[in-house]
Amino acid sequence: MSSDCYDSFCPVAKACDIIEPRWTLLILCELSHGATRFNEIRRGVPGISPTLLSKRLKEMEQHGLVRRVESDAGEPGYTTTAMADELKPVVQALGKWAHRNIDKEVSLSKLDARLLMWNMRQKIDTSAFPRGTTTVIQFTYPELIESERHYWLVARPGHPVDLCLLDPRHDVDLFIRADLKAMTSAWMGWSTLRSEINSNSLVLIGDRKLIATLETWMVRSSYAAAPEHQAATRASA
Repeated sequence: MSSDCYDSFCPVAKACDIIEPRWTLLILCELSHGATRFNEIRRGVPGISPTLLSKRLKEMEQHGLVRRVESDAGEPGYTTTAMADELKPVVQALGKWAHRNIDKEVSLSKLDARLLMWNMRQKIDTSAFPRGTTTVIQFTYPELIESERHYWLVARPGHPVDLCLLDPRHDVDLFIRADLKAMTSAWMGWSTLRSEINSNSLVLIGDRKLIATLETWMVRSSYAAAPEHQAATRASA
């Protein structure tokens, strides 16, 4: 038995043996959000090294949490198993618990524009965009260094939304200039998009319909309702 394992028959201890190693739950989260390729997973879990990610995926495969698959092009990918899918409500509940109970300023002290944009990309509702055309939205975070300041979301008909770190050379339909902390706060649900716009922390220039429907197509984090639940729970106590 590995020295990192709990020497116990307790079911909770046995579960921790499998899911407790660092990064495991975050990898499962990224897979559950649709990532399948190695580099896609890395973009959603930016703090992990390629070597450690490879190691964790192999361990997770051995434990029956992920399955390695081959694409038509022969590129390896990963998908969750039925056993891993059973963990989804557990992981979601853990995230909601943290969102309710950990002070937002603690969370907002760890800002990461690339991770924020990658997560936002996954939640964009393209049904609110003009049909049959490519929609491009450029985000700019002025306080960041030039190489990390600009991001482009590119929505092509029939394709997942792309996140570009370099100018894709498309006409931009909407420019969003934002304070990173404000954008993170609004997307996570600690504030609202409207309140950040009213305080000039978010400035929108471009297509009027996209501006008017911002709160429709920019779907916030699935944890955004957690503070409301907390307030309701405290009010009924």
